[in-house]
Formats: sequence, C-alpha cells, structure tokens
Amino acid sequence: MVLGKPSKGRHRILIVDDHPIFRHGLIQLIEQEDDLKVCGEAEDYHGAWEAIGNLKPDMIIVDITLKDLSGIDLIKEVHKQHKGIPMLVISMHDESLYAERAFRAGAKGYIMKQEASGLVVQAIHQVLRGGFYASGRVTERILARFIEGSKESAQSPLKALTDREIEVFTLIGQGFSVSEIGQRLHVSVKTIGTYRERIKEKLKLKNATELLRYALNWVEKEQ
Repeated sequence: MVLGKPSKGRHRILIVDDHPIFRHGLIQLIEQEDDLKVCGEAEDYHGAWEAIGNLKPDMIIVDITLKDLSGIDLIKEVHKQHKGIPMLVISMHDESLYAERAFRAGAKGYIMKQEASGLVVQAIHQVLRGGFYASGRVTERILARFIEGSKESAQSPLKALTDREIEVFTLIGQGFSVSEIGQRLHVSVKTIGTYRERIKEKLKLKNATELLRYALNWVEKEQ
C-alpha cells in the first residue's frame, strides 16, 4: 500500500507487519515527526519486496512474524541485495531469543512491541544516523559474550536452533500441520520432517507429542 509522496527532506519509511491495527498506530506515531514519512506498508514478505522495488524506502521497519515467510528471511535478503537500506525490528517476540538473530541477519535495531511507543522514534533516528539500537539487556549480553567468549549462562534451549528451525518450531506451536508449514515456507513435507527431527534432537524431546506440547506452551507464552 502506497501512502503518498513525502514532503521534501523527509526520510521515507516502509512498514512491514501483519497486524493492520499496529501498522496504523505506528504510522500515526511516525507521521508526527517533521523529518519522517511512511511511504508504504506491507503485511508479508512478497508484498514487502514489491514495495521495496516500487517505493525505494530509506528505511524498513519489520516484524519477525509475517503472513508468509519470516521477517528474518526478509532482513537477510534485503541486507544481501540492498545493503544501503537500514532495518529496524519491532516485534512481540522475546528479544532474548530473536534480537541477536535479527542483528546477525542484518538489522540495525530491535524493539519489543510493548516498549515501542516510547522508543520507536528514538530508535528510528538512531538507525537512520547509521547507528544501532537495542535495549540495555541485549547490549549487556552481547558485550558479555564478546568479553567472555563463548561462555553463556542460563541459555534457553531454543538458542541452539537455527533461524529456520525456530520458524518451523513457531509454526508448529501455532497449530499448523506439516503440509501447511511446507506450503508457507515453500519447501517439501520431507524437508519439514527433517527440521522436526533436528528440533526434537536439540531440545531432547522424545516424540512428536512432546514437541507439539513444548511448541504450543512456548507460543502461548510468547503471545
């Protein structure tokens, strides 16, 4: 969706999020700033790519969960093909699990949605200036790992999962079947089965029932 041409000198921002109400609130917040303008919005990976090509935004705000592929996939691809476009993640997902994944993929900032209203404008300006934005908790953890090396205490078992495994795990917890997950991620049922086996092994789960229960409980807490 195109939201009109910005006034001269205003940074053009594309919002990619699958919740229309959140997009609307974010647009209102951003539009209050004299130097910022929302040039468009999308609810999924493919819509985002179309908007990026048509609108040439100066910055992208993206959620982790989209209607088709993961926001992490979008961040990786944009970083690969459009390195000059900075990206800020605003997501409901726990930053302890997703923030570092987002930064590794190419994002420049991460905010949780429950904290967004008071921080989003500050984060946008910091990222547009070429900086990074993260909460104090994330910054401390990254610095601690840099100083201490690979040592990490009280690590969540889910951190052992790859980005794609986390995506499959989340979809399992959202109640999607193996075939439905395959369709959403554009891979075969066999491939999804392989991911499930790897996830069970890494999380030390005995069978599909334990995996489903674990995933359902985790998604419920995340919501």
